[in-house]
Amino acid sequence: MEQIINVLHELKPAILMVVVQVVFAGVNVLYKLAANDGMSLRIIVAYRFIFATTVMVPLALIVERKRPKLTWTVLVQAFFCGLLGGTLSQNLYIESMALTSATFVSAMANLVPAITFIVAITYGLEKLAFGTMAGRAKVLGTLIGIGGAMMLTFYKGVQFNIGSTHLDLLRLGSHRAASSNPGSAHHLLGALLALGSCISYALWLNIQAKMSEKYPCYYSSTALICTMGAIQAVVFALCMEKDRSQWKLGWNIRLLTVAYAGILASGLMFSLISWCVRMRGPLYASVFNPLMLILVAFAGSLFLEEKLYLGSVIGAVLIVTGLYVVLWGKGQEMKKKNQLVPSTSSDNGAIEIVVTSSENNISINKDDNILSSKDSPKE
Repeated sequence: MEQIINVLHELKPAILMVVVQVVFAGVNVLYKLAANDGMSLRIIVAYRFIFATTVMVPLALIVERKRPKLTWTVLVQAFFCGLLGGTLSQNLYIESMALTSATFVSAMANLVPAITFIVAITYGLEKLAFGTMAGRAKVLGTLIGIGGAMMLTFYKGVQFNIGSTHLDLLRLGSHRAASSNPGSAHHLLGALLALGSCISYALWLNIQAKMSEKYPCYYSSTALICTMGAIQAVVFALCMEKDRSQWKLGWNIRLLTVAYAGILASGLMFSLISWCVRMRGPLYASVFNPLMLILVAFAGSLFLEEKLYLGSVIGAVLIVTGLYVVLWGKGQEMKKKNQLVPSTSSDNGAIEIVVTSSENNISINKDDNILSSKDSPKE
C-alpha cells in the first residue's frame, strides 16, 4: 500500500499537468462556441481577465502576505505584461480561431518556445551558441517549427476522418455563420493573427523574466498582470464594441465560457502550473503542451465538425517535433549551467569559476569581468 502511495505521489505532477491541458483544451472549444453564439470576441477576452482578477487578487493577498514594495518600474513592466501576455495575445488568438479552427491555433501555439528563443536572441537575453550541441538543437528545432507552421498554413492535402458524434455544437443555436473550412484569404489572415499572438506571448515571457527579478512574488505579480490586462481589455472592448447589449451575460454558453476561462484556466490552473514548475521545472511543464493539440483536434472533429487534413497533421507533427528539439537543447544548456561552482566572496569583489565544456578549460573571472548568463523562463 505504501508503494502505491509513493507511486501516486511521484505521478502527481504528471496527473496535474494532464488536468491542466484538458482544461486548456476546453477553453479552445468554448471560445469557438461562444464566438459562434454571436458574443463579441473582444468582450470574451475582457470578461476572462475580469474573472481571473477576482480569483488571483484574493489568492495573492492570502498566500503572499509579505511582498516587496511596488515601484514604478514594476508597474510599467506589469502594464506591458498585461498588454502582451494578456490583452493583445488573447485578442489575436481568439480572432485567429474565429477565422480558422480550434485545432489550427492550438498547433500554432506550440511555436511559442521557438519564437521566445528568437526574441531572446534579438534582445541579447540569450546567446546563440551555435558551436554547441544545445545551441544547434535550439536553432534546428526553431526551423522545424517554422517549417511546420508554413505546412499547416499553405498545404491541405487529403482529408482525414477520425470519427464524429453527429453532434455539431456550432449548428445548435448558432447566431452567425461559422465555417470550419474558411476561405484561403481568411485562413491566411488567421495564420498571421496566430503568429502575431505567439510573438506577443514570447515578448511577454521575456518581460516577465525581468519583472520576476525585481518582484519575485508569483501570485502577486500574476494578480497585478491580470488586473492590468482586465483594465486594458475592458477599455479596448468599450472602444471597439458599440453594442452595449453584448456585455449582458445570461445562464448560457457565454457565461460558461468566460467563467471557465477566467476562473479555471487563468486562475486555478495557473496555480497548478506554478506548483509543477517549482517541483519539476519549466521544461517539465512545457513537455505537456502538445497534449492540448491532440485533445482539441479530437474534440473539434467530434463536436465541432472541424475537418482534419494531411497538411494539418504533418504541420502539427513538425511543430511538436520542433518544440521537443528546442526543449532538449534547453535541457542540455541547463545541465551545463549546473556545472557552475558557487562563487567565493572577498572584501571588494567576487570570483566566479566557470567550467566551459566546449573547450574543456576553466576560465576565472573577477569583479567586472564575471561571466553570467540568463535565460527567460518558460510559461
